[in-house]
Amino acid sequence: MSKKSVIQDLEFKQLRTYDEVLKDLKTKRRSKHLLMGNGFSMAYDKNIFSYNALYDFIEKLKDPVLSKLFEVINTKNFEQIMRQLDNFIEIAIALGGNDKLVKQLQAANELLQKSLIDAVSSLHPEHVFEMPEEKSKSCFNFLSAYLDNGEKVFSTNYDLLLYWVLMRNESKTANDGFGMELLNPGYHKTGDDPEYDDLYWGKYKDEQSVFHVHGTLPIFDTGTEIEKEVYKNRKYLLTNIKERMDKKDYPIFVTAGDGEEKLKHIYHNRYLTFCYENLCKITGSLITFGFGFGEYDEHIIDAINKAAKRGAQSGEKLFSVYIGVYSEGGLEHIKSIEHKFLCKVNVYNAGTANIWS
Repeated sequence: MSKKSVIQDLEFKQLRTYDEVLKDLKTKRRSKHLLMGNGFSMAYDKNIFSYNALYDFIEKLKDPVLSKLFEVINTKNFEQIMRQLDNFIEIAIALGGNDKLVKQLQAANELLQKSLIDAVSSLHPEHVFEMPEEKSKSCFNFLSAYLDNGEKVFSTNYDLLLYWVLMRNESKTANDGFGMELLNPGYHKTGDDPEYDDLYWGKYKDEQSVFHVHGTLPIFDTGTEIEKEVYKNRKYLLTNIKERMDKKDYPIFVTAGDGEEKLKHIYHNRYLTFCYENLCKITGSLITFGFGFGEYDEHIIDAINKAAKRGAQSGEKLFSVYIGVYSEGGLEHIKSIEHKFLCKVNVYNAGTANIWS
């Protein structure tokens, strides 16, 4: 082992644990918020939620356009493929490429995005009770450390794991901003059962504490309302979602290539805009888990920096971020981008969080 490797290994072993981070923030009497990335879902089951699993699913579709794309670009990183497609389209237009070529590239980009959503929904566990009780309880306790204290949870994941954990454990403090209107308020006088309309976002947004910054499987934009799919007609939630997708009604997903394109997508949807702007307003400290701050996550760093700059006079701002890493390589990456943050950057060993028990 080289001297550099020895030093990196020693630095990683000396990182704080997750519990030490919580203890530190409690001592400072500082509020904390949580940002979760794909590592949260991979920690539950990497065979379902890894890029490799999604790539393998799409590869099995044997679509000639997607197969050629994967062959030419030679990566399983969907963000990189989408970014490359964006570049191809821009180059084709700039060089006066024919309309047929541009349309083919745009169609391939759209096909890849829809295939990614199809992959997430198809590989996903069928229903909430496929999640072991022990894992559900453990994750709920992890999330409650934030939600029970009036703090916020942000997720960039598309799947149902976060939603399932909060619903299965009947969280009293989690609020995703959605609510139903009672259609027959006098039902108790007539002896009828209560009737409700669909689950729309906005009714409780002022109390919202759970934010899906990049969208998620159950949330759809109808054009006039942001609607959340629910268990109904005695069908599993995922079954109802897939039925909507079969009708070409796709959930809100941010599947763009780089951070700039992701931000454009976010600001074209009022629900996503609200979630992102809440991330820009957090105060105290932010703890991240399973979020790698890769080259396509600049928009998240920008949100953190906005939170760090706001309220400088009053002291109501984001003071620090605690980033969880799993390896020496992860630690080196965060050290290499530390200068991009306008608040203090701390690193902890993500493997000590034990979210799923």
